Amino acid sequence: MDREKLYRIMDQGNLGYACIFKTGENGMHTDYMFNITSENIASLIATFANEADRIIVTDICDQFVCESVYGGILSNCLDQELCRDILKHLLPYQMGEQDPDDLLIATKEEMEELWHEEEVEVMRAELRML
Repeated sequence: MDREKLYRIMDQGNLGYACIFKTGENGMHTDYMFNITSENIASLIATFANEADRIIVTDICDQFVCESVYGGILSNCLDQELCRDILKHLLPYQMGEQDPDDLLIATKEEMEELWHEEEVEVMRAELRML
């Protein structure tokens, strides 16, 4: 993913993780980063509905937000207001009335690489000032 898209993900504000356990990968998972909104969570669940056994969404501090299981079913969400809001966006996808929105999402590794590159640039700038 290019830097511009990674910066757009960061600029949106409320970063979080989606831990996606894909069917047949024996417990292996891929961590993605995205902007946590009810719309984005619904799009994420709908996008991976038939290829993920389980999706766990956490905030940037790894605090649980929600979980879904195979088929795009929202199975656990502690914040009931958020749950209702996610379902409001998820149901049209589940009913086939609407396709999931394009989701701006990056792997955790892509984001960490960007942060590392930025850190190196800052260190180089600081060294030039010495």
